[in-house]
Amino acid sequence: QEYTMDVFFRQTWIDERLKFEGPIEILRLNNLMVSKIWTPDTFFRNGKRSISHNMTTPNKLFRIMQNGTILYTMRLTINAECPMRLMNFPMDGHACPLKFGSYAYPISEIVYTWKKGPLSSVEVPQESSSLLQYDLIGQTVSSERLKSNTGEYVIMTVHFHLQRKMGFFLIQTYIPCIMTAITTFLTMTTLSISARHSLPKVSYATAMDWFIAVCFAFVFSALIEFAAVNYFSTLQANRELRKAAA
Repeated sequence: QEYTMDVFFRQTWIDERLKFEGPIEILRLNNLMVSKIWTPDTFFRNGKRSISHNMTTPNKLFRIMQNGTILYTMRLTINAECPMRLMNFPMDGHACPLKFGSYAYPISEIVYTWKKGPLSSVEVPQESSSLLQYDLIGQTVSSERLKSNTGEYVIMTVHFHLQRKMGFFLIQTYIPCIMTAITTFLTMTTLSISARHSLPKVSYATAMDWFIAVCFAFVFSALIEFAAVNYFSTLQANRELRKAAA
């Protein structure tokens, strides 16, 4: 599974070679100058696709402060992988990660940190926290080190915690199934009481009682069959999705 997000990705670092003095406190450069200055080779480790917006001009911001601090901001649309476990569907929740770090520079050359700490480094507008099928209930950030054949790297991770909305499934599935089961049960009970009224009161089970009991058994067997088929069908579909993702 994958998800798509539109982000303003901000990076800041200090390059002492770019210190300057003068009346201008902040030097604002256009997009043509960005390619002439060193920038981190940040990439998204679990990204499938990403788009850098260029309408009407490249959506990038590049500023240099007098002390050599650089602010580099760009607008991106990212498609990233999100492993989902659907065993509790439709009452499921997921933590979709976004992992990024340097592609070529190991930890001895680049160290990533969250500038505003773990609580304020990732901001989601209130109007963007409610999606079509999910509610964004929060996000958490972390960092870790990854050792590979080419060195040790820092990986920054943001987890977006999603909770599925149940309104659609309540209206389309749960309520109709519950009402159908209640209606069936009441119908069978009414027929049983009506049949009992036409017979003398005896202390043993009659053929009519056995017939109604078998009808009840068929009704409950159909419910159990539906639940079993639905469970195994979902299980098989999840296995095929995992094989396709692998």
